[in-house]
Amino acid sequence: METKTIPNKNGHTLNGFSIEDIGDDHLFTSLDTPMKPNAFDMSDKEKKERISILFSEIMDVIGLDLTDDSLQGTPDRVAKMYIEEIFSGLDPKNKPKIALFDNKYQYNQMLLEKDITFYSNCEHHFVPIMGKAHVAYISSGKVIGLSKLNRIVQYYAKRPQVQERLTQQIANELKTILNTEDVAIIIDAKHLCVSSRGVKDDTSTTITTYYGGAFNTPEKINELQNYINS
Repeated sequence: METKTIPNKNGHTLNGFSIEDIGDDHLFTSLDTPMKPNAFDMSDKEKKERISILFSEIMDVIGLDLTDDSLQGTPDRVAKMYIEEIFSGLDPKNKPKIALFDNKYQYNQMLLEKDITFYSNCEHHFVPIMGKAHVAYISSGKVIGLSKLNRIVQYYAKRPQVQERLTQQIANELKTILNTEDVAIIIDAKHLCVSSRGVKDDTSTTITTYYGGAFNTPEKINELQNYINS
């Protein structure tokens, strides 16, 4: 088979992949969410106004009647949802503020917060990713409030995502905050880009993992898995 080269917007090529292959094969290009340098030049109000106009055009192109009572408010609702809710994690101002506390109990074993529910969106098709995250760490002298683990997961989930990147971003954030390599992340998620389109497999889920420091041993991985499955 002949290898195809696809030029990207910077003039570089992605050898052997069509645009559709890239979307369906779950490729991601960076551990950082791809953002324009001027991503925050517009205010949230300006962004919502612009999105509303553009989404109205999409609705019009696919043939919907925007004068219908049920549809006429949809562009504004979608714009508000994009900026204030499902993509709010793109904006650094929404990053959760984290306070650390001394580990006064001298607890030096793993702490696991499991079954953190999250909703994200596939960056290839802009359809939902729904799943649970399991987050564990071993204190290096400081501890974090349990609810903050949930908030960190939600912050990185609320943006167009690829599950592998989401896993790494949560891990890197916790390692930085807690000043430790002893962090583990397991994400089990369902992708609507798989179940509602394309191959249309409604039963499969995707699992990604990060085992850092003390967690990166067969014994610790097994212990963690036992807790999660209990």
